[in-house]
Amino acid sequence: MNRCFIILALLWMPSQLTGQEVADLPWAFRSPQSPAVPVGDQIKHPELVLNSIDAFIQARLDSMNLARAPKAEKHTLVRRAYFDLIGLPPSPEQIDAFVNDESGNAWINLINNLLESPQYGERWGRHWLDVARYADSQGFEGDNSIPNAWRYRDYVIKSFNDDKPYDQFVQEQIAADEIWPDNLDLDPKRVYILAESKRRNMEARVGTGFFALSPQVAESALDAHRLKHETLTDWVDTTASVFMGLTVGCARCHEHKFDPISQEDYYAMQAIFAPSTKEYLHLHTPMMRGDWHWLYPRLTAVEEAKIALKVFRSRTGGRELNDDEKQQREQLRNALIESVMRLPDNANSVPNEPFDILMTSPTATVLGHDHPKLLKPVHFLDRGELGHKEHVVKAAIPVSLANSTDRDPVIKKPFESRKEFALWLTQSDNPLTARVMINRIWQWHFGRGIISTPNDFGEMGAAPTHPELLDWLALSFIEHNWSIKEMHRLIMTSYAYQATSQFGTDEHEQVDPENKYFWRMNRRRLEAEALWDSVHATAGTINLKMYGRPVVPPLAPDEIAALREKWQWPISGDPAEHTRRGVYIMVRRNFRFPMFEVFDAPITSVSCPQRDVTTVAPQALWTLNSPSVYRQAKHLANRLVQASPNDPNVWVQTLWKITLARTITDQERAESIDLLNALESDAAENLEQTKANIGQLETELATLTPQRAAGLIHLCLTVYNLNEFSFVD
Repeated sequence: MNRCFIILALLWMPSQLTGQEVADLPWAFRSPQSPAVPVGDQIKHPELVLNSIDAFIQARLDSMNLARAPKAEKHTLVRRAYFDLIGLPPSPEQIDAFVNDESGNAWINLINNLLESPQYGERWGRHWLDVARYADSQGFEGDNSIPNAWRYRDYVIKSFNDDKPYDQFVQEQIAADEIWPDNLDLDPKRVYILAESKRRNMEARVGTGFFALSPQVAESALDAHRLKHETLTDWVDTTASVFMGLTVGCARCHEHKFDPISQEDYYAMQAIFAPSTKEYLHLHTPMMRGDWHWLYPRLTAVEEAKIALKVFRSRTGGRELNDDEKQQREQLRNALIESVMRLPDNANSVPNEPFDILMTSPTATVLGHDHPKLLKPVHFLDRGELGHKEHVVKAAIPVSLANSTDRDPVIKKPFESRKEFALWLTQSDNPLTARVMINRIWQWHFGRGIISTPNDFGEMGAAPTHPELLDWLALSFIEHNWSIKEMHRLIMTSYAYQATSQFGTDEHEQVDPENKYFWRMNRRRLEAEALWDSVHATAGTINLKMYGRPVVPPLAPDEIAALREKWQWPISGDPAEHTRRGVYIMVRRNFRFPMFEVFDAPITSVSCPQRDVTTVAPQALWTLNSPSVYRQAKHLANRLVQASPNDPNVWVQTLWKITLARTITDQERAESIDLLNALESDAAENLEQTKANIGQLETELATLTPQRAAGLIHLCLTVYNLNEFSFVD
């Protein structure tokens, strides 16, 4: 009996792989090796090589006898760079400045300026939020709100703006609470102020919202143990796909059929996260808490004065007041005024923080640890069934991956297991982490990754089209301190990035119709949020305020009807908030913002490695018929009238420059003016309906006749509906 137990125990322990077994692992499971950059006779067209990226691509194209597309025109490049890096269209002035800059540094200067823009973090942070399956609600049946989820969104945006090294970004999201001290006591030398290092530690912990904000069943009858198991399943599956580019979910029930991931590996990864639990991190500094105690009685006095006046008005019921009642009313009014005047102009610790923030204790949902006595062991589950527990599994890294980095897979400290895992993930010889992120960056620039399945580098995923290039970029990424901005500079200064998308021959269509080998640039449609931003930016109404609580724009009645509960969409009270960037619009797991849903915004219950791009009728219908787009078209039409009071030629020229970032052609000008006249005639046939449709006209647009104004507005709507507006060449 003892002998059997020993044998079984040995079988359950993670085993070491031999050197040959490591060499036989799939490509993605072996550490990147520095490849030689093609030079000399290996490249037939060296004039098309601007950096090492081009050398790899050109060598492959030469071997296939495929010609490369010529460079794109400057107006195309400036629009491409703006949308790629900040997700906003360039203004006519910005276009002209770049096009007219003949210096040799014009392109790199443009890239550097855009990388320093605060809007860069919003653009690239939104890419990561897709991958992290970010949402402001829990999902499942109740879809309860997560009031402080936006703090993780802001953390991501700030991390990209700060060019936080990606290895640190990974470590913070997985294990900030285990890697950095959780000591938020006061700095003894600066009373009431958190030391800078402690403030950074507190901010880093917000990164663990990557896990803490996962979908959560709130009202289910599932027992706590099953809920914990489902949570661990989500955390392991998401960790593997996002950071490791692997699909490990099938190993929950059996040995992975294609990749060297065992069922034992799967539950060993669950054990890494088993000591973790969601908790609330209080973000008040001691000084802010002092402000709260100082401010609370003053705000209370204001509320009491309001209530007293309201009660008096209710009691008198709008009737004629006698002299005593008039005097009493005046006293109540004065009391309210005095209580308001006693409110301070600002707080002591956070002068720019609204008082309502101080009235609630700001928190962030983060990861912490269960009490050791409450910690439940993770069991190997036969066929993945929770009711079929077998032996206890210890925290460990998948054996094949641990051995490829020459590390013991077993993690010995249960309350530092995420720390050990995160540090291993970000080792320079880890075979996956740098490759996976570089592939994502490449995909977000080119519309297609070097590996076209960004969440699956396994045997069932797509093979890399340029494995040597991917390895070279991954190693360069590490050498440049995991800087994402440096990778932007490297990629965008390549010929591959600057090539036109408007190129192709029969030979190209026969040999490589999907442009897997990047002989041209890919034409890409703007994502839903970028399209929303572009409409508001061209209309001149976009609100570039950054950070903070999610924005909830108004919906049409039929859109509200799709909500399970109307209270789940609490419209923001300030209309100026309604035109903020799309990244700040509330994300509900069970209800996508209708415009975003039409334009393929992802379902946020799982990680989205790459958005779908569909072409369906509701997209055109939204652009032409949406009340929100119609309002923006009115603002855009007013910009055109500001350019010229009543000159259609100037109108269409300005319209093309603002929306399409180029000069209008003679044919387009003639056709646009013909269309404007036709739209004006249609509007004149039913003038009363036209007036009702356009509503109240303001500023310069009001100087036009209703029918001409309506025609101009509908011309703007037509341009908003052009493919050229919603695609980037």
